[in-house]
Order: sequence, then structure tokens, then C-alpha cells
Amino acid sequence: MKVLIGCEESQTVCKAFRARGHEAYSCDIQQCSGGHPEWHLQASIMEIIKIKWDLAIFHPPCTYLSHAGNGYFNVSKYGDKALKRAELRNEAMTFFRTLYAAEIPKICIENPVGAMNSIMPPTQVIEPYFFGDGHKKRTCLWLKGLPPLFHSKCDDMFSKCTHVAAEPIYIDKSGKKRFFTDAISGGRETTQKERSKTFQGIADAMAAQWG
Repeated sequence: MKVLIGCEESQTVCKAFRARGHEAYSCDIQQCSGGHPEWHLQASIMEIIKIKWDLAIFHPPCTYLSHAGNGYFNVSKYGDKALKRAELRNEAMTFFRTLYAAEIPKICIENPVGAMNSIMPPTQVIEPYFFGDGHKKRTCLWLKGLPPLFHSKCDDMFSKCTHVAAEPIYIDKSGKKRFFTDAISGGRETTQKERSKTFQGIADAMAAQWG
């Protein structure tokens, strides 16, 4: 199957599909950090989606879509900066809709809870600990032509349990325990990359179930 992983420089999902024998490619305007430049298309995703693909998984930037930055849209407090941010959010929403409308039979768009939820309710909401990684990071999936990802709280005769305990395992400077995404904060480019990287368990589930 020919698979496109859009807006992914880490190649986590790309490599999960490659491991199962699929012709998968990551695509991002940045260079890849996953170690396989031969599987990476460093180009605009808007051009790459014009190629014929069987499946596409998109990770559009959430900077202006996530609820985490809602406070910065306060015009009375931030003035023109808030107005500009609102403009950038509208552009991000248009980008999101364009990806979802791409002429690709099977599409998944991944994003945190944010502005798109009230306009396009997600098909599924998942957590990393649903798929074997002991972390919490509420993630929404908008699916087209794909079934929701299966996960289980307990074993049955057909499948093994995938859920694990979610524990805050990182300790910040104040001594408070935090989850992965809460512990990694700040505006550095490397921080943003770490926070946006797909957890391995989710990537493996996508490749196993959708591949």
C-alpha cells in the first residue's frame, strides 16, 4: 500500500508502516530526523497530496488550533497580536479542511483538542496509554474511510490488553510529578518537535490495523 504521512519529520509513523512492508513516505517542509531521508519528501504537502495515495495520515501543526493558546486570542489584552493570531487560526482551519478533503480513499487527521472540535467533531479520541505507552496526551482523530483504532482494557479470546497504567513519571523543578507533555514545555523548536512526536504504540497500532 502507498502511504503518505503528512507533516511528519520524526518518521515515527512512516517507519511503523515500512516495518510492515508498505511503501510509506513522510512529508514535511523540514528535514527529517528519523534517519531515513530516502523515505522523506521535503516539500509542501499541498503538492504531494496531488499524487495518488492509498492512505494518508496527517499531523497538521496545532499551534493556532489547540485550546492551549486560547488566552492569546483576547483582543482587549493583546490587541493587534490577538487579531493576527485569529487570522492565523483561520488559515490553519482552512489547511485542516483541505487535507481532509484530499482525493485520497483513506484519511486520518491527528490533532489535540482544539478549534476544529466544535466544527468537525472527531471520529475518535485516544490516549497513548490505550496502546501501551504509560502517558496521557488526549489526541483526536478525524477519520475518512478508516475504522477507529481498536484498543482494549482487558484480554479477551481474540486480543490482548493494550491499556497500561498512566502515571505522571516526570518531576519538574518544583518537585511536582507531571506527564510527558506537561513536563516538556517551552517555545524552543526542539521542544515543539518532542511534544508533537507520535507515541510508538499509536504508530504501531495505525500500521497494524490500517495497513
